[in-house]
Amino acid sequence: MVMENLLRALTFIIVAVFVTTVFSGMVPVVAAEIPSSWSREWPQTNFSKTSIKFNEVLSGGPPKDGIASIDKPQFVPVSEVTDLGGTEPVIVLTVKGQTKLYPLRILIWHEIVNDEIAGQPVTVTYCPLCNAAIVFDARLKGQNLTFGTTGKLRKSDLIMYDRQTESWWQQFSGQAIVGQLTGQELKMLPTRIEAFGRVVKAFPKAHVLVPSNPSQRRYGENPYRGYDTAKRPFLYDGELPDDVPPMMRVVVVDGRAWTLALLRKRGRIEWHDLVLAWQAGQNSVLDSRQISKGRDVGNVKVQRQTQKGLIDVVHHATFAFVFHAFHPDGILVK
Repeated sequence: MVMENLLRALTFIIVAVFVTTVFSGMVPVVAAEIPSSWSREWPQTNFSKTSIKFNEVLSGGPPKDGIASIDKPQFVPVSEVTDLGGTEPVIVLTVKGQTKLYPLRILIWHEIVNDEIAGQPVTVTYCPLCNAAIVFDARLKGQNLTFGTTGKLRKSDLIMYDRQTESWWQQFSGQAIVGQLTGQELKMLPTRIEAFGRVVKAFPKAHVLVPSNPSQRRYGENPYRGYDTAKRPFLYDGELPDDVPPMMRVVVVDGRAWTLALLRKRGRIEWHDLVLAWQAGQNSVLDSRQISKGRDVGNVKVQRQTQKGLIDVVHHATFAFVFHAFHPDGILVK
């Protein structure tokens, strides 16, 4: 009887310690067994460390590096560019007075550019299914990381991997979700998505990314024709927002969002120290077959008021379903 009571007490202690440890975050999340194909394709990835459930990951179709990143980007001065329409969208990145432009007509085919600007390594990314253009500081704890595409999606968003540890990273959040670096987070850099013609006037000394092999892809064409006016997202099995169409465009800043329709109507929105502005004259990259003929979604600028004036801040011009998926408790202003 005494031994039985001791065993019960010991069992209770073990269970209590285990539960406390798990819920205090001291051990990694235990996910379902990984598909055998993952182990073969990713022998260097530590699947015992993860912050997600593996059944949340879907195949996007292409295999690892099936969508090839650009690792040796080539640039020309804006004055030499002849094939970009004036209203075509480009990612504008400025660091220490240097400005580089990354046309979405190129990013839509490659999704990742490993680059550097003013001596700083950066990773420029674009996920077409989320319409999320995000630039990261590629430095992490003294190490320079380079990235490729896994060919997999989570919440319809690009999953990247770093070539140093083959950990998997969620593009929209910048967080490592599988592998050795699980829990680490990349710093996002402020950028704008602007029409090329506007940028040429504002940054006449900027340099523009050009294809190393112009015939490699159908640059200038949109392989996702009509996507941003679809009724629902592609390869997404999560919960959809119930108060707005899932493919409605929104502007996300610090976990809060405003619909593009509202910003377009007002032209300018001020909230605390934030200033959001909209001006016409930019093609949707996900509308018509020819990007230069895409419908006008306008130019969005998000800045913060400081004692030194307005400064650009990190923001995302994305879809409502993306905001709902990554910020389920966030506030959407309509």
